[in-house]
Amino acid sequence: MAATPTVHPGEPPAVDGELVARLVAGRFPAWAGLPVRAVRSAGTDNTMFRLGDDLVVRLPRAAHAAGHVEKEQRWLPLLAPHLPLDVPVPVGRAAAGPDFPWPWSVYRWLDGDDAYDAPLTDLAHAAVALGRFGAALRAVDAHDGPASFRGGHVTSWEQGQLPRVIRDFAAEGLIDAGLATASWEAVLRLPQWEGPPVWVHGDLLPGNLLGRDGRLGAVIDFGGVGTGDPACDTMPAWTLFTADTRPLFREAARVDDATWARGRGWALAWGLVTEHYYRETNPVLAAVARRTRTEALAEYAAAVTP
Repeated sequence: MAATPTVHPGEPPAVDGELVARLVAGRFPAWAGLPVRAVRSAGTDNTMFRLGDDLVVRLPRAAHAAGHVEKEQRWLPLLAPHLPLDVPVPVGRAAAGPDFPWPWSVYRWLDGDDAYDAPLTDLAHAAVALGRFGAALRAVDAHDGPASFRGGHVTSWEQGQLPRVIRDFAAEGLIDAGLATASWEAVLRLPQWEGPPVWVHGDLLPGNLLGRDGRLGAVIDFGGVGTGDPACDTMPAWTLFTADTRPLFREAARVDDATWARGRGWALAWGLVTEHYYRETNPVLAAVARRTRTEALAEYAAAVTP
């Protein structure tokens, strides 16, 4: 059974199906002997293995992702009844042990192909469905919810990297430095979220969206779920949707002009920083990031052109 490649410094030794089978047998004897198959994914925080026909094992790939296990186990059952798309159902949790250094989870298997590997063909349906998903998530009582790692100002995520990334890409002839800088400076001038924190998924990338027959059917990976500014959950407008379907998403998501503009700032920052970081180690994710920053810059340029 092939092991998953590493993408993070300090990642534990490669996880393969034999290790997962031993972990499952030791923690969940009732599932011992079920076939274990690696699930291909461009995700960077977790490794997944299908367990039999109905289950999936999800193991963190880095220390920062280990904390997501408890969060998902606690909050997913409370959020799921309010959401209009299928989401993961946790059915088992295992503590860290001698064979694996962090806690891990077992979920019900959700049928579908992620939108990295099998792009959605009905983007109009996806735009409306995902916009309504975000609106429904924001409507859930956020009292006592944890802060999302993307729930604050975008600068708290990019941590001052963006000017350097712009310089690097401009030197390689990959972007227009003047346009990128002007777009980023416009983001920094935007009014910030003044409402109470609301629930956000925090990571609505194509790899976390499952399609069935070309139509969006489920949202997975709630490791970034938490409360904060809903702007980060508008990023699919630029990671996934087109100029024709973007307005459908915005209308269904019910966000104001300032939130939309901050979301475009997230798309610009995430796209540039992520492409720069992963272009050698994760070309699939880097390609999504390139598309995201390209769409965000094009929309900004159109907005400021007389």
